[in-house]
Amino acid sequence: MAVLPAPEKVQTSHATTDPGVGHTQSPAPVPARLGRKLSPRAHAILNWLTVAVCVYVLITAVSVIGSGFSLAAGDRAAELFEFAANPLVGLMVGIVATALTQSSSTTTSVTIGLVAGGLPLGVAVPIILGANIGTTLTNTLVSMGMVRDKEQFRRGFAAATVHDFFNLLAVVIFLPLEIAFSLLERLASAAAGMLSGAEAGLLNSVFDGIETVVKGATTPLADFIAYSLSWLPGLWAGVAMIVVAIALILAVINLIGRKLKALLVGRAQRVLNSAVGRGPITSIGSGAMVTVMVQSSSTTTALMVPLAGSGTLTLRQIYPFTLGANIGTTITGLVAAFAFDGPMGTIALTAALVHLFFNVFGTAVIYGIPGIRKLPLKGAQWLSNLAAERKVAAFAWVLAVFIGLPLALIFLL
Repeated sequence: MAVLPAPEKVQTSHATTDPGVGHTQSPAPVPARLGRKLSPRAHAILNWLTVAVCVYVLITAVSVIGSGFSLAAGDRAAELFEFAANPLVGLMVGIVATALTQSSSTTTSVTIGLVAGGLPLGVAVPIILGANIGTTLTNTLVSMGMVRDKEQFRRGFAAATVHDFFNLLAVVIFLPLEIAFSLLERLASAAAGMLSGAEAGLLNSVFDGIETVVKGATTPLADFIAYSLSWLPGLWAGVAMIVVAIALILAVINLIGRKLKALLVGRAQRVLNSAVGRGPITSIGSGAMVTVMVQSSSTTTALMVPLAGSGTLTLRQIYPFTLGANIGTTITGLVAAFAFDGPMGTIALTAALVHLFFNVFGTAVIYGIPGIRKLPLKGAQWLSNLAAERKVAAFAWVLAVFIGLPLALIFLL
């Protein structure tokens, strides 16, 4: 009996065979729309929409801080912040808060909200000044990545700490003037009155219109946050509103920075590179522009530190960019001030203008006077030479200036 051959094992496959040709054909392609990635244009539009939503949430959160602080403190705001009535303590609070959050925009936005909620402006001004010092920690930490190459680290650390020395010197000049004459507070109050008072005319109408629109747009979300926490007792509801709002500010400022970096960091670098060697005014203006574009002075200065470390840019070329970054970062506080209208809007705008005037006047005085202009450069060069020889000096500087000394003064004063 003939033995029939065993049947061949059938292979299960998605491939099909064309009987007329005998060749195996590939499976039908999945429709492109199912696996297609977003086009660069669509991705950019999505990023811009994300930024717009984040700005909306930022303004709303600042408004919630003001309402929460009013609810929690009532008319006892000055008593609650009595520990910061000493200007040095307020300064240290600003330094530590900004060093911990790594964002002067967060510190100033929160402070503006607290001012609108009843925090005395005299307490807020030193905190805002301290935020300017605290924000320099980021680029100092960036320079630490070069620590293995002595010369590269020397140049990079100098480029980072020139920002430290400039802001420290600005505080040394303006804090005593503020304590003695309330200089920044008076100037900012006068400017806010001119911008939002009846005598401002058309400008006042424009500001009032913007504030009304922004207030109307942000009120529903602000009311929702307040309502969702209204089950708590009055004091704790106010505290919870502040905590939630601060968490939102931290999150959205972080997200705004990331999205704007993705959208504009290449353009920002081109602006930075094209302005090198074109004079201090151009450099300051470019530093401000880059910071407004990426919404982070830390990003602007962090872009420059590697360029300094590699020797592409000199310390003198980077110096004015740093000052521009200080000015550019004040835009966030000005935007946050639109969270309020009426008298609260005026006081919030005053706090935002304090930050702007401090940086503008600091640049004019320190960079405008040749003898003083060199002091931050000399300080940065001295410290970078010391740190290049003794790495522990760099770490000691960071710990002492941004954490150790501020905390010690807060507890001792």
